Amino acid sequence: MTPVQKLAGLLVLILLLMAGAAGVAWQIQDWRMGKKLSEQLSAQNAAHQGQLDTITSEAWRQQKAEQNKRLATEQQLALQDQQHTKELSDAQRNQARLRDQLATADVRLSVLIEDSASGCNVPTTPGTAGVVHAARRAQLDPAHSQRIIRITDDGDNAIIALRACQAYVRAIAR
Repeated sequence: MTPVQKLAGLLVLILLLMAGAAGVAWQIQDWRMGKKLSEQLSAQNAAHQGQLDTITSEAWRQQKAEQNKRLATEQQLALQDQQHTKELSDAQRNQARLRDQLATADVRLSVLIEDSASGCNVPTTPGTAGVVHAARRAQLDPAHSQRIIRITDDGDNAIIALRACQAYVRAIAR
């Protein structure tokens, strides 16, 4: 073997040893960095999971609060509905009683009559209806009285329904 061949062989051997050392160093660095990266990822995952847990618990708390508000509003609306239903049934019962009294002539509707000629509000003859000395009145025909009562019934029902709608809108707006 010639010295050039020996030198070339030695050079190849040195290059192989250097490549092997570099490969081993590379592998060791890979293990160290892999372990370090794994620890960092583990820490990041733990922090991320903590943030997710916080966000999730806050979302659940907000959802529960919204459910409680909705339930409170529904209960309030149910109470208001019961109140308005009672008002409506009371008004209808009173209207029916008044209609019955008008039909049986227990009650008669009357209107004031202006008596500007005499200038005196005292009746000339005593009446059997009462001793009140006031303006003269004329009784309405029962059919007209029934129509007036029907109109006022519709108006009362509309007012009660309007109050119920307004209460509902106020409750929902809150």
